Amino acid sequence: MRQILILLFFFYPIGGIAQQTDVVDFLEIRANLTVIPFQKSIEGGIHLKFRTLKDVDSVYLDAVNMEKTSLDIDYQSVKVETSNDKFWIIGKFKKNQEYKTSFSYQAYPQQTLYFTDDQIWTQGQGKYTSHWLPSIDDMNDKIEFDLNIAVQGRENEIISNGTLANMQFAGDMKAAEYQMNHPMSSYLAALVIGDFRKKEITSASGIPIELYYKPEDSLKAEPTYRYTKEIFDFLETEIGIPYPWQNYKQVPVRDFLYAGMENTTATIFSEAFVVDSIGFNDRNYVNVNAHELAHHWFGNLVTETSGSHHWLQEGFATYYAHLAEKELFGDDYFYWMLYQSAEQLKELSDAGKGESLLNPEASSLTFYEKGAWALHILRELIGDDAFKSAIRSYLEKYKYRNVSTEDFLAEVRASTAIDISQWEADWLNQSAFKAMQAFNSLSKSDFMDRYFQVSSLRSGPVSQKIDALRNAIESNNDFIGQEAVYQLSGEDRFVTHFLYEKALDSDNLYIRQAVAVSMDGVSERLKEKYEGLLHDKSYLTIETALYNLWSSFPDDRERYLNDTERIIGFQDKNVRQLWLALAIITEGYRTNEKTDFVKELRNYTGSDYSFEIRQKAFNYINDLGLYDDVVIDNLIQASVHHNWRFRNASRKMLSGKMKDSDIRETIEAKLDQFSEKEKQFLNSKLKTE
Repeated sequence: MRQILILLFFFYPIGGIAQQTDVVDFLEIRANLTVIPFQKSIEGGIHLKFRTLKDVDSVYLDAVNMEKTSLDIDYQSVKVETSNDKFWIIGKFKKNQEYKTSFSYQAYPQQTLYFTDDQIWTQGQGKYTSHWLPSIDDMNDKIEFDLNIAVQGRENEIISNGTLANMQFAGDMKAAEYQMNHPMSSYLAALVIGDFRKKEITSASGIPIELYYKPEDSLKAEPTYRYTKEIFDFLETEIGIPYPWQNYKQVPVRDFLYAGMENTTATIFSEAFVVDSIGFNDRNYVNVNAHELAHHWFGNLVTETSGSHHWLQEGFATYYAHLAEKELFGDDYFYWMLYQSAEQLKELSDAGKGESLLNPEASSLTFYEKGAWALHILRELIGDDAFKSAIRSYLEKYKYRNVSTEDFLAEVRASTAIDISQWEADWLNQSAFKAMQAFNSLSKSDFMDRYFQVSSLRSGPVSQKIDALRNAIESNNDFIGQEAVYQLSGEDRFVTHFLYEKALDSDNLYIRQAVAVSMDGVSERLKEKYEGLLHDKSYLTIETALYNLWSSFPDDRERYLNDTERIIGFQDKNVRQLWLALAIITEGYRTNEKTDFVKELRNYTGSDYSFEIRQKAFNYINDLGLYDDVVIDNLIQASVHHNWRFRNASRKMLSGKMKDSDIRETIEAKLDQFSEKEKQFLNSKLKTE
């Protein structure tokens, strides 16, 4: 068989492999999977159905570092062989014939299937599902996936794509069988395993929606998933095409790599968005919720043919998420979000780094926000009716298929007599951001006009704009009021005091927050009003106000710490960790408990906690010089973490500490105590630094 594989490699050119969709259409993958947490492995039986489009003697599934363990004897005319990254299916296959085969495999995935404490989840975005499930990296082959997933632990929920058709128990094992009704690209296959509870709701159109949360987060379920039904119902109405799948599920997981991922019928998102009603005011799931749901039309139902058309997924999902927020929060919020992204895009463009939407190497900012802007301008150009008609035709014509930009443009041209060629040149092909067009669009909003009038005052002396800034603060508009407050920073406090007082007297949470985050120090005159910020319904405001008050009034530090002791904050414990840091360094404050405070802060660096909590704890430990051997060990473990942002930050911090010869010698002395992954990393680091 080694000779067969060599011949396959020799005669099957790379271009041929890339174009396997011309040769075979994989129809169904039914998989019986057993996830083994203590081994961080997965075993599976694959039942495969495919149709060959040409006479061919081999096709393949992508399968990275997988081992075939058996072949079903019922399909002796078909052989399955393994290479480093593929399962080759070998036989005398005839054009337009359907075939079946079955085989078993085992894998120890190094990515895509993640084991995080008591949770297991996947993230296959792009082309990485083949690390845990034999599948097709090429998103142009859409397959119906039916996954039967087993794991030890009856308390675990098992969540995957499609409808839960059957649940079975055998001893301490639990298995859940999921069935899909329609095909999808392989990168959208997913599973989540963990201890979850769920809330069940139903859309206006009758689609079942399951909203998962950890048992200890039951009181956070409502604010986390607030407006989910409204978003679902709005998108169905706005898009004009019914939700194209049988149900919808959302699951928050720990240490997720991104904000969210739109796995078909089973969105996975970061537990950083699990919030209480106070946290909702600053860090809510609404935008990500709408974005990932919109992908179920734009990305899952119709899928890009290649990276050159990635904006068809991210630009559309971003635009429809903005529309959903407009429905929920009003026109001012919609235009404000557009303005914020326009400022970022203009800055990129002015720096000579603008990108075409059709550039497959473009940044996320381009694909997401420039894509959304392109659709916004197109809609203004051709009108609501033509735009909605084009969207409906586009989705209907290409449902469960792959699409290019030209496919979308053809439907736009068919829906309107207006020439869109200049729009194509400006928004699809040109790398520069059309800032003037964006400004003209924003100026159609009375709110943005008023905002621009206030923002135009930034360079003027404060003494000449007092009335305008007072009026802006008293307008009680979130964004105009904040702009006025920000213009007070660094100005003569004698002149600005009464304006700060106006802002602190406001009942607008965000105008008050602007005072907290922008005012340089707290004066005695403003002290009493500023102290009220410690009781605002905002963890960001409380965190900032606590630090500023603690810094400005040393004699009152004990009172401020006592007032805020029981506040935890966001999922990353932002207020609690700041409180611990301040309590540790405040002279004379509960001296008999300082050891406990240090212990708690150090504990947050450990792997029992999510990376967001750990990263914040490491920062405080580093600032306060509270390292001990356990924290160093935790930092080493963090340096091989799967979340690359956290990993990189931890490595940078570790590099700084390893300049200390004592710490370096301690690490070298106990090198054998670390995991293989940690040892490999440390050996490399010790050689280069």
